[in-house]
Amino acid sequence: MSSETSAVNVHGAWSAKRLTLLAMMLALISVSSYIAIPLPFSDAKITAQTMIVNLIGLLIAPQDTILVMASWLLLGLCGVPVFSGGSAGPGKLLGPSGGYYIGFLVVAFLISLFCRKWKNVAFQTAFLIVVGIPVIYAFGAGWMKHVTGQPWGAVIVQSIIPFIPLDIVKCVAAVALGKALKRTGLFGN
Repeated sequence: MSSETSAVNVHGAWSAKRLTLLAMMLALISVSSYIAIPLPFSDAKITAQTMIVNLIGLLIAPQDTILVMASWLLLGLCGVPVFSGGSAGPGKLLGPSGGYYIGFLVVAFLISLFCRKWKNVAFQTAFLIVVGIPVIYAFGAGWMKHVTGQPWGAVIVQSIIPFIPLDIVKCVAAVALGKALKRTGLFGN
């Protein structure tokens, strides 16, 4: 295998290196769930998950992104404490903040799909902020509205507004960290 071949996607092969990288990404998203700050007025918490979701999308191929994020959702659904604050189970996934988890899967895939084509750091950062964050918020707020039946104004105050500033910072940090990690050669192009 040449050094220019992607280490993560070796023609779809299940190499030890690919499996290790996927397991590392799964561990990162799981551990990031424990870095959680509860908000007294919302069922959603501020977590490091958004940064790691962005990083996963930036570092690995779209099909691998789906594998990692779907595995994470299945682990949480089966009771492994990998959701925000170390929570788990169908109640968490179907509860008021469950939409964020589905949004994470969709956004990680979109980031992987589009940011792999454009290597420009400014474009990647803009994509994460202008596309990634709103998609996560749409899933999170839409699901919260559906589950709680609250008016849109209350849902927006609980599920979007308090998260915007820190999520922008997490997007910038994810792009910077992703760029540094790609230079190691572990993640291919």
